Amino acid sequence: MRAIAGRTSRRWAARRGLRSRESGFTLVELLLVLVILTTLAAIVVPKFTRRSEQAKISAAQTQISNLEVALDAFEVDNGYYPQGSDGLRALMEQPSDAKNWRGPYLKRAVEEDPWGHPYVYEYPGRQNVDSYDLYSMGPDGQAGGNDDVTNWSSR
Repeated sequence: MRAIAGRTSRRWAARRGLRSRESGFTLVELLLVLVILTTLAAIVVPKFTRRSEQAKISAAQTQISNLEVALDAFEVDNGYYPQGSDGLRALMEQPSDAKNWRGPYLKRAVEEDPWGHPYVYEYPGRQNVDSYDLYSMGPDGQAGGNDDVTNWSSR
């Protein structure tokens, strides 16, 4: 009797458009879920990417500020800014002509920007004529352009 009742309830559910507990998702339903997830990913992923780029720009600005403090301390101790090939290395290793060197002026060497490119240090500077230019070439790795992070204002 139970077997007959079970078949009857399944037939009744089928006639009414109801699913039995054993049925799964259809291909259309799965594709719909996939489309929704893809759309959400297309909206969310670029926001995280832009945020990551903003974080790298902030990190480069902070590193440039730290290098400026170290360069100024070097200048106070020695009476000049590092020149030539010494450049930023003079903040970590004493140059032969620096008699009053009291370094290292940084806790750890900062040689590359957040994009893996070396910082550019020029003394005397082209933009800061009375001191030095210090900048990161930004994500594209090329000097000049809107993506450079510099120690001068571009007004």
